[in-house]
Amino acid sequence: MRQNPARRAALLDAAIEVLAREGARGLTFRAVDSEAKVPGGTASNYFATRDDMLTQAGARVYERLEPDAATIARSLRGPRGRAKVAELMHELVDRVSTYRTGYLALLELRLEATRRPALRAVLTERIRADVEANVRYHLDSGLPGDATTVELLYMAMNWLIVERLTLPDVFTEARLHELVEHAVERIVPAGRDDAPPGEDPAAG
Repeated sequence: MRQNPARRAALLDAAIEVLAREGARGLTFRAVDSEAKVPGGTASNYFATRDDMLTQAGARVYERLEPDAATIARSLRGPRGRAKVAELMHELVDRVSTYRTGYLALLELRLEATRRPALRAVLTERIRADVEANVRYHLDSGLPGDATTVELLYMAMNWLIVERLTLPDVFTEARLHELVEHAVERIVPAGRDDAPPGEDPAAG
């Protein structure tokens, strides 16, 4: 059967909304059809099984979380020191947090993956590839630190986002901002564009 790519994307976006609101157990073809406001039976024409829909929803979340070309270009401007890494981490936290339903849906998928080996394999491959891409970008951009630096930032920022989206009253927004700064300061080594304490980087 010929399928409409735009309709498939709309169905996956609806699946993400259902996952975020009702959890993996609430994700049914009927629920997705209702959320997408399409005739009953539409989702089952696009996805062979519920597992197929789950895994494709996970891929769709990552597709929507990818930074756009303007964001990537902006990230390459200016000095490549800790301040730039902190700027990138703030942008990451804000961008991911803005897509709240997508991140919550991804958390649901991670939990579901503990019970579904096929889903676990798909998510493991996708997330590992994402981490490796971030490491390559960091190193190729000349930012300070190594692969371990990126992996530690990945772990720290992910849990900070979880806290922000699931228990927003634990830390104030101001405190979360400070924690990003502290994480970068403690995880990222000084780079060539970081001036020694008391020295003006613009001097000389």
